Order: sequence, then structure tokens, then C-alpha cells
Amino acid sequence: MELYFCIPCLFGLEGLLGNELRHMGVKDVAPENGRVYFRGTEADIARVNLRCRFGERLLLVLGRFPAKSFDMLFEGTKALPWEDYIPRDAAFPVKGWALESQLHSVPDCQKIVKKAVVERMKSVYGLSRFPESGETYQIQFGIWKDSAALYLDCSGTGLYKRGYRPAQVAAPLRETLAAAMVDIVRYRGKGSFCDPFCGGGTIAIEAALSAKNRAPGLYRHFAAESWDWLPGNIWEDARAECRDREFHGEYTIFASDIDPHAVEMAKQNALRAGVADCIRFSVADAREFAYTCEKGVIVANPPYGERMLEQREAGELYKAFGEAYRRSENWDAAVISSHPQFEQCFGWHANKRRKLYNGMIPCTLYLYERK
Repeated sequence: MELYFCIPCLFGLEGLLGNELRHMGVKDVAPENGRVYFRGTEADIARVNLRCRFGERLLLVLGRFPAKSFDMLFEGTKALPWEDYIPRDAAFPVKGWALESQLHSVPDCQKIVKKAVVERMKSVYGLSRFPESGETYQIQFGIWKDSAALYLDCSGTGLYKRGYRPAQVAAPLRETLAAAMVDIVRYRGKGSFCDPFCGGGTIAIEAALSAKNRAPGLYRHFAAESWDWLPGNIWEDARAECRDREFHGEYTIFASDIDPHAVEMAKQNALRAGVADCIRFSVADAREFAYTCEKGVIVANPPYGERMLEQREAGELYKAFGEAYRRSENWDAAVISSHPQFEQCFGWHANKRRKLYNGMIPCTLYLYERK
């Protein structure tokens, strides 16, 4: 059965995500702003959830239609075949968003979508009330420029939550963005890799996962695993395929930070990710950057500084780090920052620049080539 899917992503990652999906063999890959659409099979629900590095979550598209009024939203939603996917005892909560549309009240839209789904399923199942005591089928909607899209969330917890970072710990960099930075510098396990501002170790861990070609979702579970209408073997088959695709080798990945507590946390995160043997952790000052390797690539997310005083402090740090980087001679670098004067502080103009978003923060990835 051919299905239609959507994967939202951070702005700036649409091209990387599209290429990743094409390499998985899905069809009709179509990147748009902040998302990528494609066609696939039931088996692709498992494969994409397990292997996707750059997307936020996998959504099954049930329908897209004009929605300039609540009546249009209700009728468009009710016309969709919800009974093909949602059993009579399922829980089916609704959440979503609306932008640049006549329908701008998200709570009201939620109520309309929920009511329309209930009315559709009443006519099919012959029930006046639904217990919602079974598995969860999360309904999502998006309304943009008076056009609605209705989805079922196949992932549950976001794909960027790989499972190696403690849930209660706030991190400055989302895993999907870290993976994208690793991909942009084309690190695949050959040569040396270094993050001298490692914090919780996210960039280095994503570099190790990429080097090993390990599926980032291999050791977590997804909402669609409990859906009755999907063949149960697709998950076991997809996990076996992921294990067969892994590489096993020696990798030179350095991760350091001036904060001993951060380095210890990074070590624990790497253990949970199963890549602690691939990364050499140390307590070190990035302003004194020096490694014995002759060449490699530095990928870093130094502090940005949100307030004026912090920005001045960040600028001084960039200057010192830039001076240390000049002494490294053969190392390329990719540094992400939202600081408005990063290049002036760093002391070098980048060879290339790439606009990215860290959540909702607009950033630039500065790429330096020394080879």
C-alpha cells in the first residue's frame, strides 16, 4: 500500500533531509520550507523512523484541503477515512498549529477536528461515545495560508530525541542540527574530528553515530509500533537491516570542554549512545586548542551570548579561539553562531556560510577550509 508522508525539519535542513530520504529509496521526495513530503510503504514507516538523522518526526498525511472557515475544516476532516487507521478503542488526541490563515485560534481548530473525527467514526463504528482506552493515535493538523493538512504522528517522541541525553537536561543544540553539521563537513569516519566546546557531547556523539553508520533510532521505540493495521514484522526487519548496515572500525574523534562537569556528562551520554569507545574526552580550554593529529575537521557550537554583556564575552572567546585555530595549520572548521559579529571577532572571513536555525534562533554555520 502506497502512503503519503511528511517530515518537518529545522529550517535550512530541507535539502539534507531530502537527500537522506532519496538514499533510503522512497519516492516523490519534495522538500518545502521546514518540511519534506514523500511517498512510501508501510515498511518505510519503520525504516524512516529508525534511520532519519535530520527530521523532527514522521507524519502520515491523511489529507490536504482548503480551510477558510470552521465549516470547511469540519467537512474536510470528516471526509477522511479515519476508520482505516484508528480502531474503535483508540485514544486520538488532537494538536496542531495555524499561521497566516483566517482560522487562527488553535484551540478552536482542535475542537473542530476532534468533533469531525468523532462524527466520522460514529457513522462507521455505530458508537455514540468512544472509550479512548487503547493505544494512542496522535492526530496533528497544520493550517497555513487557509490550507489544512491532517496527519497521524508515526513517531511519538520527536526523532531528535535519540535517547542518550537525560530528558530533564536542557541542551543548546538539537541532535538533528548536530547531525546536519557533521554531514555538511562530510565527516564519515575518515580522518580526525574535534569539538573543543563539547558541552554534553552532542556533536561528537552524532559524529560517532555517522561514522558507524548507526541508525539514530535503533534503540528507541515509536508510536506506530503499537498500531494494529501495520504488519508487526516491519520493525524487526528494519532493525535487522540497520544492524547489517553498521560499520565497525577505529575512529579519531576528540571532544573537550573547559567545564569538567560537562565533560563527565558527555561521557555518560556517549555511554548511553553506545559510542563511548569512539570518542576521546578531555577537559581542555578551546583557547589553547592543540592536538597531535596533523589535520582534521573542527565542528563547534561555542556560546552565542543572548544579552549584550554575554555577547561581548562571547566575542572575546571567539577572538582567542580564532588565534588558537590559526596555529592549527591544517584543520578545517565549521562553527555555528548567532553572534552578529562572529567573523570579525574570530579574525577570519569564512570560505562559505550556511544559514541554519537552532530551534527558532537564526544562526550561521561558518565554514573554513585550510587544505
